[in-house]
Amino acid sequence: MNDRYDAGYGGNRDDQYELVGYDEYGRPMYRPVLPQQQQAPQQPYDPYAQQQGYGYDPYATGGQHPAPAYDPYDTGRQAPVPPPYDPYGTGVQQGGPAPSYDPYGQTATSGQQPRVAEQTAYIPQQSGPAAEADTSGQRHRSGADEAHRPDGEREFHTGQFAFVEEPDGDSEDVIDWLNFTENRTERREEAKRRARSRLVALVVVMALVAVGGVGYLWYAGKLPGLSSSPDAKTGTATAAGAQNRDVIVVHLHNTAQGGTSTALFVDNTTTKQGTTVLLPNSLVLTDDDGSTTTLAKSVEDDGSSGTRDSLDGVLGTDIEGTWRLDTPYLQNLVDLVGNIEVDTNADVPDPEAKKGQAPLVKKGKAQTLSGKTAVAYATYRASGEAQNAQLERFGQVMQGVLRKLSSDPTAATTTVQTLAQILDPSLTDKDLGTFLAKLADRAKGGDYKTALLPVQTDGTLSAAASDSVVKDVLGGTAKSPDKDAAVSVSVQNATGVKDNTEKARVVLLNGGFSFLEGGTASSARATSKVVYADAADKENATEVAKTLGLDDGSVTKGKVSGSANVAVVLGQDYEPGSS
Repeated sequence: MNDRYDAGYGGNRDDQYELVGYDEYGRPMYRPVLPQQQQAPQQPYDPYAQQQGYGYDPYATGGQHPAPAYDPYDTGRQAPVPPPYDPYGTGVQQGGPAPSYDPYGQTATSGQQPRVAEQTAYIPQQSGPAAEADTSGQRHRSGADEAHRPDGEREFHTGQFAFVEEPDGDSEDVIDWLNFTENRTERREEAKRRARSRLVALVVVMALVAVGGVGYLWYAGKLPGLSSSPDAKTGTATAAGAQNRDVIVVHLHNTAQGGTSTALFVDNTTTKQGTTVLLPNSLVLTDDDGSTTTLAKSVEDDGSSGTRDSLDGVLGTDIEGTWRLDTPYLQNLVDLVGNIEVDTNADVPDPEAKKGQAPLVKKGKAQTLSGKTAVAYATYRASGEAQNAQLERFGQVMQGVLRKLSSDPTAATTTVQTLAQILDPSLTDKDLGTFLAKLADRAKGGDYKTALLPVQTDGTLSAAASDSVVKDVLGGTAKSPDKDAAVSVSVQNATGVKDNTEKARVVLLNGGFSFLEGGTASSARATSKVVYADAADKENATEVAKTLGLDDGSVTKGKVSGSANVAVVLGQDYEPGSS
């Protein structure tokens, strides 16, 4: 129970405080209850002084039993009963003037005294049921006090009012509209944020794609201004320096008739293009000692290693290995892949057949060649043909083999191992099988071609060779030996046989001489002669005669036209191959 509530409204006799009034703010004021007062029975509170209580009538309505006077010193003596309390200080009461209220229980002096503030013990408000009862009592008492003011005026205090929010019929609509507006604004802002995020992400992705694309084009050599060689399929140009190539050299040895045929296998891993580059035997090379020789003579004399180094020096390329392929192994290779198809350009007679019988290889489109017929076609050279004609047939056969070879490195390696060849130490079975499998894949996809290296009559490279093959296909730079380094020989054909000029050229080039075309004589002559103009070239003229199979009596001093050191006139006594 709330002590203050009980003291003001007739609580238990043990209460320590009693209500004596309200201040100007409507707050209740209490004073301690003396022990004697606590022993006296309390009467129920009558706000209108119609019931007996403490004899205290705040509105001077005339309480019937005045309460005993308050003794602040607890002397036990009965103090005179004070007149009823006048809260308005008018000093008028029923039955005569009332003395001023003494809050300390002292008797006021006669006459009207100035009103002083009442000192009371203030207890903070409590919560719970007791606090609610106390608040209810305050409102009830305050209302009663205002209703019975003598002047009829009412004074209101904040404690007398209860503020209640009246429901507004439009409030829910306003709240909904505010919520809708706020949500729509938030959605717009969120949409803008998402749009900005997407835009930033798109810009980043496009930048990465652009950088990656430029990097790829740079790696592939396809950036504008850096290109020089056209791609076989797309026609786009690729910078030669940015391309990666794998190169091996192949020497076909004709074990039955003699002679060699040489080609380069090139795999351009940048442009995804494969190429067979055919090298004429008349190509002039430089030996380690600085002397000049021909490709054919280098293969016979210097072998694989020396020839590979000489080719690297002349073509400016990097050959990774040498594959010596004798004709019996070529025959076995064609049989292992299951025959090949070639567009043959000549009828090849069977050397074992009688005259007048059908050729071993017929001229025509898509001719099926077995191992034996493939070797016959790859090594065939008709009477009067240049060596380049036979070289091109060799290239056709090799490309046909690549189209039939497996593109799987393991299977291709097994095929190479089945041949049981003795390979160059720098080229193992696995390396060769893997390399050939890549070229086979190019050949089957149509990304393969065959090119002939252009060589001039003196065995040096032409300008066309430098641009079309050496630079574009091999990615190198032509470095032909100096013509002055070799003894130049001018040859005039007076034998009456046109093919003898080519045969003599090959022999001279293989002998390390520089060949110059001297034309064909208007009439044939019986004997050959070798002429030198400078005495210093006498020894060279003698060496030329031996190379051509002529006797020493054919060597003579005379006039040599042009830039040649030695001039040769071939007569009917010249026998090709006798050298």
